[in-house]
Amino acid sequence: MKLRALVLSLGLLAGAVKAAPLPVKPFSWDNATIYFLLTDRFNNGNPANDHAYGRKSDGAPLRGYLGGDFAGVTAKIREGYFNELGVDAIWITPPVEQIHAGTDEGSGKSYAFHGYWARDFTAIDANLGSAADLHALVDSAHAKGIRVILDVVMNHTGPVTAQDPLWPAAWVRTGPACTYQDAASTIDCTLVKNLPDIRTDAVKAVPLPPALVVKWKREGRYAKEKGELDAFFKRTGYPRTPRYYLIKWHADWIRTYGFDGLRADTVKHVEAGVWKDLNKVAASAFEDWKRAHPKERIDDAAFYATAEVYNYSIANGRQFDLGGGTLVDYFDQGFDSMINFGMKTDAKQAYETLFASYSHALHGPLQGRSVLNYLSSHDDGEPFDAARTRAIDAGTRLLLAPGAAQIYYGDESARLLDVPAASGDAKLRSFMNWDELATNAPRGQGAASVGVADVRAHWAKLGRFRQDHLAVGAGVHQMLQASPYVFKRTYDEGGVRDRVVVALGLPASGPTAIAVHGVFSDGQIVRDAYTGTSAVVANGAVTFAVAAPVALISDSPH
Repeated sequence: MKLRALVLSLGLLAGAVKAAPLPVKPFSWDNATIYFLLTDRFNNGNPANDHAYGRKSDGAPLRGYLGGDFAGVTAKIREGYFNELGVDAIWITPPVEQIHAGTDEGSGKSYAFHGYWARDFTAIDANLGSAADLHALVDSAHAKGIRVILDVVMNHTGPVTAQDPLWPAAWVRTGPACTYQDAASTIDCTLVKNLPDIRTDAVKAVPLPPALVVKWKREGRYAKEKGELDAFFKRTGYPRTPRYYLIKWHADWIRTYGFDGLRADTVKHVEAGVWKDLNKVAASAFEDWKRAHPKERIDDAAFYATAEVYNYSIANGRQFDLGGGTLVDYFDQGFDSMINFGMKTDAKQAYETLFASYSHALHGPLQGRSVLNYLSSHDDGEPFDAARTRAIDAGTRLLLAPGAAQIYYGDESARLLDVPAASGDAKLRSFMNWDELATNAPRGQGAASVGVADVRAHWAKLGRFRQDHLAVGAGVHQMLQASPYVFKRTYDEGGVRDRVVVALGLPASGPTAIAVHGVFSDGQIVRDAYTGTSAVVANGAVTFAVAAPVALISDSPH
């Protein structure tokens, strides 16, 4: 895997945010557990900002703002919620100012709570909080050893409404609609009706959209914004085309707040070269932030970028087919990883089939790159466990699969993904089920019922084990025993060596001997992170006194 991604997490404190120093711990984005949350749907830390810009509670079910904000995320960071799960990074939805009005795309009145309908790429949406609130979120995360990922949209602005004007034709196109037959009908088109497509293909210089000029002057920041743009274009030599305005604006968030990485939205709908330019400028902005904030950064890790290319699967390797004979290697455009849409289907396979095939891909065709696996997400209508009847198994498969792991908020608490009153992707975006967690509410029927807090406890054990051991996500996989199923993962790179053994499907009847031959030696004391017990290896196997369906075995002191 990428040597440049392997660093030692120094646990440096962030500014005024006080916390105990964190222990030195190896970190690699290839093994990262990334928690993806819709800021508006996670936790309400400040009810005073619930209805900014005159927005109302008149959206269709789960299509209006529900109150989540930066302050709410920060509160959970400081409580230790993410550390308890073993989370390495938090990916928040775009913080930029969204269209003010609601609009109907065919599923009822919808507001831009999700963050993907930008109105002004340079301003924070007031529904989410203030600049001070966003600084507090990132600084608090860094103080806890957690990185923060910025969600970036280069493809489109928000829909046009009576309050949210259309940008000039030199900036956006309003047709034709994408048909996805080839590169042109995927890129030079609009995703849906009334979602203006940004002319990232334009080569002629364009002035600022008049609506932005008026807005900035009203807010008293026109001179500042224009001056910074002038300096950027003079320094870089880039032409004043739409793509470079957006690249500058997105990089500003990184340079100002210290985002550690980015997730790029709708990547295949934008010319591939745009992403190379963005990732170059974004990485430079991160280095600027680190130099300016030596005491606030976690470590010296390079900037991270992951790409959302709809329908990309790990099986695609380094070539994605846009149709019409156009193959694109998005890793060559500066991305460290690709979001793996195939995981939700691949997870239906037997453990060994899933794990072995992913390890083979990551240490073969994808050597030096990685994937970000997920089982549910904000706009995927076919999650692995839509009914939340396999929440325990889902955690096992996601968090033990080779590659990086994306937890979609509420995966760990079996948050419902099918709210009857809602329609379309709104079903996937209910508010985080904190009340159910507090009462350990049951999920499922009869003997298959499990408390959501118990689900979270399972995910937390796996997540912390994964965080402690690079071998889990970044190591080489090998099965040791078919029944009960036992495998090993080994990692040896950049001066870091790690090895673990995992057993799944252990019988509940009592302690079981687990094969660890070739990994741990006879007489060696090893620890099971799932039960917190230790035992001595004998005859190539180990038996722990406390029975559990899972064993997470290492020789480390974690």
